[in-house]
Amino acid sequence: MSETTEKLGAHEVATWLRRHPSFLQQFPDLALTLVVPREDGPAASLASYQLEVLRDKNRELSKRLRDLFAISQENERLAVRTHQLTLALMRQSDPASTVRALAATLAEDFNGDLVRIVLFAPVPGLEEDWLQVVASDDRLLQPFTDCLKDEEPLCGRLHPDKQSLLYGPRVDEVHSSALLPLAGIGLVAVGSGDANRFYPGMGTLFLRMMGEAFATAMRRFDTAT
Repeated sequence: MSETTEKLGAHEVATWLRRHPSFLQQFPDLALTLVVPREDGPAASLASYQLEVLRDKNRELSKRLRDLFAISQENERLAVRTHQLTLALMRQSDPASTVRALAATLAEDFNGDLVRIVLFAPVPGLEEDWLQVVASDDRLLQPFTDCLKDEEPLCGRLHPDKQSLLYGPRVDEVHSSALLPLAGIGLVAVGSGDANRFYPGMGTLFLRMMGEAFATAMRRFDTAT
């Protein structure tokens, strides 16, 4: 039998087996005698090879379950903290304490190194190194035009113009950021020295929820005045 004929026969056998996956159930002794070559280590019987494959899949699934469990725990923690922040913001009696409550929560819950808040209007009694007051029509905010218009959070390495305004002399310490625009109020940013801490495509649900709670809390004082 020629090599071509042998190859053709092998393909035909493989095709037939794919169409009849239960074939080895009728001939279990074949599963014990068939040998499967491996790239590393000696050849193994089909049965032991299948067992090894199942073990690998089990390890992979176990890792996925551990990862999902860790994510669910982190989501639960953030959900609790978001609820606590909302209650804390509602308890504040003035704008200054409301902004401080937000800054403290962001610093604690998002594992960032720097928290920065940019407000469009000054807040009486509030002067902090993490706070800037920049009028909404100031040219300094031009790099944030699209961000403020879309009201979409940004995560990852920000453009140098954005970085410079937000972090000032400490800009070189920040390699990734989570940036949240707040319509009519300003900008909130959390910066990290870890380039992988914040990345494009990461979930921003809880950051959005915190921003919405903060915006609602601040609007109370607009109504009061």
